[in-house]
Amino acid sequence: MKLFIYMMLLFPGLISSGESNTIFGTITDSETGEAVGFAYIHLEEIHRTSVADIDGKFEISNIPNGVYNLTVHRLGYRTRSIEVDIGLSDSDELELNIELTPSLLSSQAIEVTGDRENTSGSNLEHASRKVLGSDLRRDLGSTLSQTLSNLPGFDQRTNGSAPGRPVIRGLGDERVVILQDGITSGDVSAQSSDHAVTIDPVSAQEIEIARGPAALAYGANAIGGVINVVRNQVATSLPSKPNGSLTLSGETVNTGASGALTATFPVRDLAITFDLNGRLAGDTETPPGTLNNSSFKTTNDAVGVSWVRDWGYIGGSFGTYLSSYGIPPDPNGHDEGVDIEVRKFQYVLKSEVILNKSLFKTLEADFSIKNYNHKEFESANVVGTEFGLVTTNFDVSSAHGAFSIFNKGNVGISAEMEDYAVSGAGTPPSNSYKIGAFVIEESDFNKLHLEAGLRFDLVTNKPKQEDPNSAIGDIRTRSFPALSGSASAIYGLGNGFSVGATALYSFRAPSLEELYSEGPHLASYSYEIGNPDLDPERGLAKEIFLRYKGRKSLFEITGYHNGFSNYLYAQNTGQANNRFPDLNNYQFVGTTAELYGFEIYGETQFSDHFVLDGSVTYTIGDRDSSYTQNGNEFSIKRPLPQIPPLKFKTGLKYVKDGFEVGTKVRIAAEQDRLGEFETSTDGYVLVDAFAQYRMSRGNLLHTFSLNVNNMLNETWYNHLSRIKDIRPEPARNISLLYRVFF
Repeated sequence: MKLFIYMMLLFPGLISSGESNTIFGTITDSETGEAVGFAYIHLEEIHRTSVADIDGKFEISNIPNGVYNLTVHRLGYRTRSIEVDIGLSDSDELELNIELTPSLLSSQAIEVTGDRENTSGSNLEHASRKVLGSDLRRDLGSTLSQTLSNLPGFDQRTNGSAPGRPVIRGLGDERVVILQDGITSGDVSAQSSDHAVTIDPVSAQEIEIARGPAALAYGANAIGGVINVVRNQVATSLPSKPNGSLTLSGETVNTGASGALTATFPVRDLAITFDLNGRLAGDTETPPGTLNNSSFKTTNDAVGVSWVRDWGYIGGSFGTYLSSYGIPPDPNGHDEGVDIEVRKFQYVLKSEVILNKSLFKTLEADFSIKNYNHKEFESANVVGTEFGLVTTNFDVSSAHGAFSIFNKGNVGISAEMEDYAVSGAGTPPSNSYKIGAFVIEESDFNKLHLEAGLRFDLVTNKPKQEDPNSAIGDIRTRSFPALSGSASAIYGLGNGFSVGATALYSFRAPSLEELYSEGPHLASYSYEIGNPDLDPERGLAKEIFLRYKGRKSLFEITGYHNGFSNYLYAQNTGQANNRFPDLNNYQFVGTTAELYGFEIYGETQFSDHFVLDGSVTYTIGDRDSSYTQNGNEFSIKRPLPQIPPLKFKTGLKYVKDGFEVGTKVRIAAEQDRLGEFETSTDGYVLVDAFAQYRMSRGNLLHTFSLNVNNMLNETWYNHLSRIKDIRPEPARNISLLYRVFF
């Protein structure tokens, strides 16, 4: 940490001052000419943001010379993207008067550009999808996975109300990387279904999802995708005056309530940020009755300070995640359920230095420590299992301008150390050391956009005490070096149409749990057995898509195929453990597998006030299985477990003058393609309703969101729930959310 601070304080002295620039201007309505307040302005390629005041005025300072994409998001308007060229003239200021066009399409507030994926700062620039504005408020749930579950191709793995994790196209756990402001979450949510993600979405400004070359900046294992929750806890630019939002919400299905306050204050050259939230809920109601021991209490808070100067910025934040939640009872295991207590303390330092007059435009660095503790109480005062994890990350990257055939790109290195310990199980204390380097480049040739990325990783997993004669095999240090890569191409066909393809060759080293675990895990109803001889997981993801984006219609169809030469997962053996007969043995294995399917999404405004949308998603997962008969060995394909069924969603809404009301229908087919010892899941039809209203009063923007989910109180089951054989999903839920922007 001392080295990081020294470097960041030294760099400004090496950079000539006075060469940063400022963009300022006014946001107006293209039809009425009136000012549009509280628009979110985001300067792509480098992470600079601003929020327009009630008069539509905005200012972004601390910008290096260059050509950038500036995007403007505002509720009720089409997202606008503008290319700006700054710093190449005599003036260091650029004034923009930006007109926004009103739009009824909700997905106009979801960037689906996909044609310029790049990474910089704490955001994933040109992400394949962004969730913000009215969509984020309408779909906001108690967990990140619940918030994203209405997006095409997204599902959620659950084990009660609190522990949920996103699943993308059938891929989850370690194959989906979850970030907050570009930094890993530092928890063990990928390890087991009872472990919660330690990021609350209630105060998110936006949520970004990226695939392909952009994902390589954050690791080689994100074949499913990268999810980045943007909270801007370390400000990268200095606001002209205090701004933020206050959120209050409540819901009936669990008598839940939450509140969040985010605010940024300028004090001379300092930007001080507060991000405070809390959430509590009782046991969840289902149509047949109460889901016992499913209550939770959570708070996820942070304070950040950033020193913003002409040469860049340096800042830090301190955050906490404190949560207590229950895992519902299992009649075949723990009759009373398991209570879980999570504590995480996060320390972050971030900096960016502007490198004018050179090929490289910026130098960014971040250093973080996450101290995570997780206790599972089998009774009031008895801790059955306790997990401790200290994760240290250090990342350095630099964005460059045009040279040779490349328009721009990003290079960087990253290092991570995990200090992991478990008590109450046979898993030995272990350390994991990871170092990686990446380069991402992009070029444009008329209507063709190309992007490619390459990454090298070295992962060393080291038990603190080796044991060649353990019950699971030779527990020893394992090292995994590997090269990964990705490429994408997008071609503009004209008239709003584009076609593209992406390929990603991924690498994932076996986790510490997959290699060394050996012991009971009551909260996930399993006895987990590692395999210290596992090889790395290698996958090849392919995707092709056709998109149309017009003034009143959107359409996208995507086909994908993910092939794995060594797909790692915990296989239910169907055998009861000798020591814990109530628990089945789950053995970590590697196998050849493939997941493939399609997504179709469309939205159209068919009258002055009505919008219709719909989506269809389907994923098939298979693995190779070998068996011997009459002395001959045969190989057949069997379904992978935990694959979501065919789903169809459609919605209709009416929009006028800041008010919208509508309904959605969610349909899922029966899932009868089953993995080992899985049970089938019936299909369902759910009807939801929603209404939203926004109004400006004084210097404030008020927004109200009313949602009714499962309006007909149907009994339904999520195939990815670990407790679906015990209890169904939530009953009718009425939720109200109020958010005021200042």
